Parts: sequence; C-alpha cells; structure tokens
Amino acid sequence: MLRAELTRRLPFETDVMICASGDILRLFSSDPFAGQPSGPSIVRFVSVLAKRSRPSSPIPLSLPASGKWCLKVLAHRGQFVCGLYRREMKAISYLGQLDKIFGVPVTTRNWNTIAAIVRILESVRR
Repeated sequence: MLRAELTRRLPFETDVMICASGDILRLFSSDPFAGQPSGPSIVRFVSVLAKRSRPSSPIPLSLPASGKWCLKVLAHRGQFVCGLYRREMKAISYLGQLDKIFGVPVTTRNWNTIAAIVRILESVRR
C-alpha cells in the first residue's frame, strides 16, 4: 500500500524499493565486507532490488570481466546486492549494469548510509 501511494503521489514515474527493518539489520550484522579491501579509493555499497531476482551471471562478479576491476559484486542476499567499486567515473556505468544483471530496477546506497539507518533502527528498538 505504501509503495502504491508513493508512486501515485509523485509527479513522475519511479520505482520504489521498500525493505523490512529486520532484513536491513540482518544484512548489517552479517558483515558482507569482511576481508575485502578498503580505503579512500574503494566504496562499499548495497544495491536494493525492486524485488527478489536471480542474477544472469554467477556471483561473485567483477566488472570489467578481465583486467583491473572497477566494480565487484560480492554477495546477493534476498533483495540486497553487496559490493565494492573504485572511486572512478567508469564505476557509474558499471553500477548501471546491475539492473540488467538482475533483471529488475535497483537503487544503490553507500554502506555508510546503511550503517546510519541501522543506528536509527537500533535506537528506535531501545
């Protein structure tokens, strides 16, 4: 009902991704980036699928397929896709391919944004 109401009220066509708080908390607590590289040139991200879908390529996945990776898909859990991308302009085009790989619209957020959401959810629980 929320999704339908949001799309009805917006003056433009859009896809709305809605996640259960428990799903977000479980994803965060699973630490999907354990053992992965980090630093100022690497961004951890979570893409939220419009609905659960199977990827057309096996996961983990690196783009481009050969040479130095620009984007890595590390895990696919329910409606979440976790990965890394290098802070380069090319990364945007690779992120845009996730819609095609999963066959549904996606929205991507920085892992720091997910962490902020988790802090809010945890404070509400207390």
